[in-house]
Amino acid sequence: MGMQVGSGGSSDPEVMVDINTTPLIDVMLVLLIMLIITIPIQTHAVKLNMPVGNPPPPAVPPEVILVEVDFDGTVIWSGDTVPDRPTLDAKFISAAAQPIQPEFHLRPNKIVSYKHVAGVMASAQSHGITKIGLVGAEQYVD
Repeated sequence: MGMQVGSGGSSDPEVMVDINTTPLIDVMLVLLIMLIITIPIQTHAVKLNMPVGNPPPPAVPPEVILVEVDFDGTVIWSGDTVPDRPTLDAKFISAAAQPIQPEFHLRPNKIVSYKHVAGVMASAQSHGITKIGLVGAEQYVD
């Protein structure tokens, strides 16, 4: 149980070859803080010349067509039942060809399957109808 003691000075101690990075890190942190303080705050503002006042109302109010989807998937176009999908497509094509496209208000029944409503919307979009909105959301509020 003894302790090993080196020979009294005859051998050189190992030389440390690692660089002391602590002062380097301190200097870099100080430089980083000074850089952050001296950078001006960037503002991302874009100057716009916006029109003043209200836009004029449209000369002619657009025609509104109510398209309803009944609980069993039956499509009703402004009160008239549409017998099949090609007839509905023909109605959408003729509406899209008008110079002023009418607005479509789509009112699905509360218990109708989503696939029927999505089919009507997809048919309208594929034939160039751009003004379509869902109405009748009050029936879903309990």
